[in-house]
Amino acid sequence: MNTPSSNAAPISIIVGLPHLADGALLRRARELQQPVLVSANALSRWSKKRGVREWIGWNTRPLENAHDLHSLCLDSAGFSAMATYGSYPWTIDDYIRLAGSHPFLWWAALDYCVEQEVAGDRDEVLDRISRTIRANIECRLRADDAGIAYSFMPVIQGRHPRDYQRCAEALSLTIERARLVGVGSMCRRPIHGPDGLIAVVDHLDRVLPRFVRLHLFGVKGDAIPYLTAFSHRVESLDSQAYGVSARNAARRQGRPKTDRLVADHMAHWLQRQHSRLGQRPRFLPVQPEILTQPQPADRWERAIAQARAEIRDLIETGDLDHDEITISWIEQWAADIYREAQAG
Repeated sequence: MNTPSSNAAPISIIVGLPHLADGALLRRARELQQPVLVSANALSRWSKKRGVREWIGWNTRPLENAHDLHSLCLDSAGFSAMATYGSYPWTIDDYIRLAGSHPFLWWAALDYCVEQEVAGDRDEVLDRISRTIRANIECRLRADDAGIAYSFMPVIQGRHPRDYQRCAEALSLTIERARLVGVGSMCRRPIHGPDGLIAVVDHLDRVLPRFVRLHLFGVKGDAIPYLTAFSHRVESLDSQAYGVSARNAARRQGRPKTDRLVADHMAHWLQRQHSRLGQRPRFLPVQPEILTQPQPADRWERAIAQARAEIRDLIETGDLDHDEITISWIEQWAADIYREAQAG
């Protein structure tokens, strides 16, 4: 573990809000004067005119209520989009329009999360890392055109610590420009273990340039005492975990889950997080690295693996769309590779 800088700034807690309606919850956020994060999903408009739920654009009017917040950040809603819809309902151009509709402190790149719920095997994890790389590049290019690159935050993804390193290396120029990078697929990750949250942060601390700072998405409060040892690297983290305790309290008490109830739980939750920031840092032993998987012995499986790798390269270079990959494509590609190997 690298030695923390003695003058490192404290980690900032960003409060995730489920909406920006002008009510008890938003009023409490103003009073607390904490940075706030809102999801693109919370600003979406939907229609069922054709019998199915369809995304039809953004509702930016709630952003008018954010004028006197401490600051407001925008998340691309990657996990919600993948878990609920299977993909993003909006395009990158749609998302850039939303990012440019308000002076956000930062807005996060579209990314492809790799939690077990959406990426069940290693190939899918690697596919989604390649898509994340290309989506970041496309977001940056469009942000340059829209004049909002100054507030753009790239996002890296991975299952193992070295996955995040590979993603960061592919985006090195983008990250150097931004200097703040979001780390995705954190909220369901354990603290301990070779793929745990601290192992990922520790690895990134070792390999990233010293000036690069991290924002960690969806980190649970019990990780904070371990993260304070990395306050020289971790700039901020966000969570909306207080919503779970509010829901449980409403159920126990047999009362509605009102914004006033949620606001009380948010204030209590935030107090606990600040208390944790004041605790003495905790340290974990160095974790063993995960070894890479061996090449498959079967020729057809090797052809499949090679096809996937070549398709990922084309996605990262922009020769294929970041959302353009199917099993039939992979199998057809692999068949060509297999035939060439047989002929050779």
